[in-house]
Amino acid sequence: MPKMKSHSGAKKRFHKTATGKWRHQRAGKRHLLAPMSSNRSRFLSGKNELIPVDGRMLDKYLPYK
Repeated sequence: MPKMKSHSGAKKRFHKTATGKWRHQRAGKRHLLAPMSSNRSRFLSGKNELIPVDGRMLDKYLPYK
């Protein structure tokens, strides 16, 4: 049986924690940052967890992570 291929876009955007949850970076911190409030930019910084339904989809996209 051949190996499954990992989804290249998902490899770059998601990673799994030690407990098996999926983490990702929030969108909206690349450009046009000057008019953004400091509360908004602090909210967008850091990682965010995926909901379990989307995590099950990522288990198929990234079978070896």
